[in-house]
Amino acid sequence: MLGGVCAALAARFGLPTFLVRLGFVIFGLVGVGELVYIALWVIIPKAPA
Repeated sequence: MLGGVCAALAARFGLPTFLVRLGFVIFGLVGVGELVYIALWVIIPKAPA
């Protein structure tokens, strides 16, 4: 919700947003999710306004 990363990935791959968010929560428990989220936040382009 913060950077729109999960919504962008869900739209790109045609998945429900809650599944992508759940994946990041699981990866966050392992310790990798936060780093991947920040990296994707920087890499994924902003949607045109």
